[in-house]
Amino acid sequence: LPCELHSWRQMAEYSPEMRQFACILHLYHNKAYDYLRKILPLPHSSSLTKQVFIHSWLSNNEDAAGFSNNIFLRLQEKVERGEQAYRYCALMVQDMSLQKQQEWDWQTQQLTGFVDLGAGVLDADEAPLASEVIILMTVGISSPWRAPLGYFFVNSTTGHLLAQLLRQTINKLNNIGVTVLAVTSGATACGAETARALGIRIDPERIQCTFQHPPGSAHSITYFFDTCHAIRLIRNALQCFQKMEWLSDTVQWQHVVDLATLQEERVVDPCSPQSGGPGSEESYHLKVNLATPLFSEGVAEALEHLQKLGLASFCNCSGTVRFVRLMSHLCDVFHGRGPYGRGLKGPLLAGNYTKISHLFNEAKSFFTTLTDSMGRYIIKSKRKLGFLSFLLNAESLKWLYTSSVCLEDTPSHHLLTHAFSLDPLELFLGALRQACGSSGNPTCATFQAAYRKLLASCSLAPGSLQSGDSGTSLSPRRDLTLGSVRAQYNPARGRTQAREYPGAAGLLLPGSALSNALTDLSLHTRSIACAAGFVAEQLASDLHCEACLASLFESDESRLRGGSVLYIKKLGGVTLPSASVHHITSISEQVLNWYGKARDGNKNSKQWHLYLKQKILQELLGLRSLFPTVTNHFFDGELCINNHYTILVKEITQCYLNIR
Repeated sequence: LPCELHSWRQMAEYSPEMRQFACILHLYHNKAYDYLRKILPLPHSSSLTKQVFIHSWLSNNEDAAGFSNNIFLRLQEKVERGEQAYRYCALMVQDMSLQKQQEWDWQTQQLTGFVDLGAGVLDADEAPLASEVIILMTVGISSPWRAPLGYFFVNSTTGHLLAQLLRQTINKLNNIGVTVLAVTSGATACGAETARALGIRIDPERIQCTFQHPPGSAHSITYFFDTCHAIRLIRNALQCFQKMEWLSDTVQWQHVVDLATLQEERVVDPCSPQSGGPGSEESYHLKVNLATPLFSEGVAEALEHLQKLGLASFCNCSGTVRFVRLMSHLCDVFHGRGPYGRGLKGPLLAGNYTKISHLFNEAKSFFTTLTDSMGRYIIKSKRKLGFLSFLLNAESLKWLYTSSVCLEDTPSHHLLTHAFSLDPLELFLGALRQACGSSGNPTCATFQAAYRKLLASCSLAPGSLQSGDSGTSLSPRRDLTLGSVRAQYNPARGRTQAREYPGAAGLLLPGSALSNALTDLSLHTRSIACAAGFVAEQLASDLHCEACLASLFESDESRLRGGSVLYIKKLGGVTLPSASVHHITSISEQVLNWYGKARDGNKNSKQWHLYLKQKILQELLGLRSLFPTVTNHFFDGELCINNHYTILVKEITQCYLNIR
């Protein structure tokens, strides 16, 4: 760095090393930056923020670390064309662990793996290696578009650094005509530090849910903590305290454990001798739907149902039911994915704001008076962050609605609350990890290659950046389901083991293969039914969507439906699939018979499987409606081709082809 004071006066003439020094110092510690201005004539921090210099210094036209110029240019084009959906957005930030490793890049002929904030790699013997990468993304609040804005290699993530990066991002978006209305981070120690650095106050008695940007201006931005992170913290609190009390009600973690570990039982109905009787071949079995989220209406209904059945473990679970139901309603509010969601799962509109406001008041009353078994307030304990996160999110959502600045100019006049969670960014990170290829943490070079690949196919159209053909990624996170609880307390049964295909459990001839049995017309129909039942069982062990899992089986319509307790119908010990699963497998078998004989070559290849799936989907088009009991569920998510309906059909088809 030059020692002459005159060398620091003209920002446009700064060398790469000088730009790097100014940017990193300002981002890591702006007070240290202000102190050094007494020694060197560095630009004032406010002018550094407002002017375009630092924006250009931290940006790259390629897919290198820093802000992605290409994405910002495309957003600017949409705003200039008058597309109102892109005028307002939510901003989110998340970090991801990296493997600290120095590598040689043969294309650039440089060493990689060092810290890089977009102003150039810190390439020196004593330079720190990057251990984390910070990713920034912006999403639409009334239209489900999303755009990755850039990434930064760091050796440690701090709340102050994240706050500075967020302010720089907001400036850069403002310069192209995009207004940021909300910021979301994880409900973590670093996330709380970031919120405080921006001016957010997380005190249940005096919550400050907005911060001004630029500081001292009239424009306010709300702050959210990720809902799934908050749910995970509340789950941990309930598990650690075991019991929590509110007035006369008691919330017990053991009720959730007893439900998750409930074993499958044959149900004997005295009113119906042909259902479950000792000599009956047909019977119903009570089964827990392990894909059910912990805090959901399904769990609340199941606890109430088991209490009515008189099971001793659930005789005093009314307090737990109330708590689970309250948390379920809060989760529904903050997971509004599409404009056609019903009830609390829909977008925030004038018609449901009053109901949501009452719910928030009830939650605040509940959380602020909740105590442990010793009478100490949970909201003042070391397990308070999850509850405080929901209180902050509630205030932020109410502020956004009442400010109405985001509604008057938007074409759809509604808020998609899903935009205030980290789910869109988590989907992108999941795709990044998949593109990296390895199960461990990627190196800087591996991450950059994966990011380059995703950025090349990035579209700013609504519904883009979707995940692959996996139903799990569109469902609640798997560590927040009943299945995760069972895995903790009963590891041997934590995951339902997919059985070998039964040589048909008495339905097929002993020792005969399925392919041979299907050529026997006397067994053909029963064999397909048996195979369809096995498909349902196998998918149930991998599916992570409560409604989709329930739709796989034929169940007792007169009993509880939609909760986490299912009544599965069995015949001779074999699970009976739903009519839709049976229909898909029947069509699959027909297609296999039609096209299998005319095909030569390797029939186990991926290309051959894709060919068959295409033919099967063609046969299913225009036929009767599948899965009629969960039609409403399919419309709760985003309106895109690759939703739960199409994923379920493809998964059933693929599973059956694998068996055949």
